[in-house]
Amino acid sequence: MSKAEKIEIRNVISPGHVVRVDKAKYMAMRAALLSVLPAASPGLTVTEAKAGVLPLLPQDLFPGGEKAGWWLKAAQLDLEAQGIVRREATKPLRLHRA
Repeated sequence: MSKAEKIEIRNVISPGHVVRVDKAKYMAMRAALLSVLPAASPGLTVTEAKAGVLPLLPQDLFPGGEKAGWWLKAAQLDLEAQGIVRREATKPLRLHRA
């Protein structure tokens, strides 16, 4: 059994903190998230974004949406750290592409 390829991701809330995660799952979630987030404010809540990405995720990586919430948050925080996604200072939190 070969080990899954890993990718390093960052967290906008913990600058300098790097985590290694499964590249295939991260890239699938990243693509799905960027495809559902609007380009401008007010954006989507995390709940709305999750509802949008679930049908776009490959079933072999996320059977039945398994662990999609964790991967959504990981991708969101990494994309924020890269300046690709922005959050609005609202409650609930709203996200859109930068």
